[in-house]
Amino acid sequence: MKINVSEEAAIWYKEELNLSEKSSLRFFVRYGGVGGRIAGFSLGVKEESPKNAHASTTLDNIQFFVEESDAWYFEDSNLSVSFDTKNGEPQIEYPDA
Repeated sequence: MKINVSEEAAIWYKEELNLSEKSSLRFFVRYGGVGGRIAGFSLGVKEESPKNAHASTTLDNIQFFVEESDAWYFEDSNLSVSFDTKNGEPQIEYPDA
């Protein structure tokens, strides 16, 4: 699994969540929500240090990661986070691995 975060999305997260330099942002699976990869689940984000990262990438001094315990959600796919300029928010996609 690979994580790709666009520069615009990284800046948005940094500003919106008031992240400091060298912060870590976890993408995690949560029950409920809409627009997820698997019906009934969606992706959440929170500032947290990795414990057992399954995949990660660093952009603009922010480490974006997924823990091993959430790897099942991304089975055979990657995580791509771009920025939707029309809606002014990050856009999550799950391209094939």
